[in-house]
Amino acid sequence: MNIKVKDLMVKSVITTMPHKSVGHAQSIMTKNKIKSIPVIDNENNIKGIFTATDMLSDFSDNTPLSHVMTTKVYTIPPYSDVHIAARVMRNHNINHLVVADEQKIVGVLSAHDLLKLVEDHRFVMKNAPTPSKKKGGRD
Repeated sequence: MNIKVKDLMVKSVITTMPHKSVGHAQSIMTKNKIKSIPVIDNENNIKGIFTATDMLSDFSDNTPLSHVMTTKVYTIPPYSDVHIAARVMRNHNINHLVVADEQKIVGVLSAHDLLKLVEDHRFVMKNAPTPSKKKGGRD
């Protein structure tokens, strides 16, 4: 497979800032039908990420994102192979990766974007599992 992160990522990234409220982020996410929103500073540096999972917590709509955003943001370069992105997501139990070049956001890749590979039949398993030849399995 020779598909790169840049081939699947969403390039038009909607962002917000740490001083904005949870309610503000929720309304942007709902309006744009997105499940995460990177949080940046004035220089477009990544400061955190706010996701649909974060919305499950009981925060006031007026709570600043800086108090609730995830500050450990996993990033990946746009030229990385998609299998590396999938491994990072699986290993860290996350659904969104910020695609960054020189610490500047250039895209977002979601688990949903990776599923498009399977849906579009671009992914072919190298060694398909074979049925067991053992007899007398468990009853």
